[in-house]
Amino acid sequence: MARTWLITGISSGFGRELAEQLLASGDRVAGTLRKLDAVDDLKARYGDRLWTAQLDLTDGPAIHAVITRAFAELGRIDVVVNNAGYGLFGAAEGLTDAQIRHQIDTNLVGPIQVTRAALPHLRAQGGGRILAVSTYGGQATYPGASLYHASKWGLEGFFDSLAGEVAPFKIGVTIIEPGGARTGFRSTASERMGAAPQAYDGTPVGMIRTVLDDPMRAPMGDPAKMVRIMIDSVDQEPAPKRIVLGSDSYMMIEKALTERLASVRAQKEAASATDFPADD
Repeated sequence: MARTWLITGISSGFGRELAEQLLASGDRVAGTLRKLDAVDDLKARYGDRLWTAQLDLTDGPAIHAVITRAFAELGRIDVVVNNAGYGLFGAAEGLTDAQIRHQIDTNLVGPIQVTRAALPHLRAQGGGRILAVSTYGGQATYPGASLYHASKWGLEGFFDSLAGEVAPFKIGVTIIEPGGARTGFRSTASERMGAAPQAYDGTPVGMIRTVLDDPMRAPMGDPAKMVRIMIDSVDQEPAPKRIVLGSDSYMMIEKALTERLASVRAQKEAASATDFPADD
């Protein structure tokens, strides 16, 4: 049975791939993007099965207006995909206040507002699915991406908690954790980097631009295969809490969680020592 999907950020990357695969399979897509002409080719090919709206995720009132209009004009929307976002890299002290605010507003506050606007409609229609595109950087970290990690760790905390809130309404929530993929993510990140204080020359932070610009470091992830798994996940019951995509993502998340768990377990007695006695 054909579904209707609402996807933020369909002009490129995973969002574009999602739209293409879904439309090709007969589903209907409501897509948001900052420049409507970026998907003129898809509009010409699929006509009314592609509904579009201009949206900047840093504009809260506009988010609620667009989501409300999408449900009003399309009726039932089965899946809401929080996809739009970008990576901000560089030393934390080299970032401007505006860069910090824009990263958090786009990657974290925007998806929260999209979801809050959609939830009353999903409840009213008796259920649906929400996908949140995170990254392995929502579980693991590396130097030079502190604000990007802040946005994605916040995203994962929000949607992990939300899953329990909305489960009674038959709304499933899945966090997607892809590794590096051959999209335009790296080139966009390279263009948006913060200033690099000279003190960071020769450090991991100082090398991050080299990594982003090095054509020999092409990501291994295939966006088409990753998107196929995202789409197929909607048929799983119950909704999977998290989906790890890419061998690099698996390696980074497993390493981070293993180290974190070992550190927690080593503190078991010390943690318990701060409790009141059991008979108090």
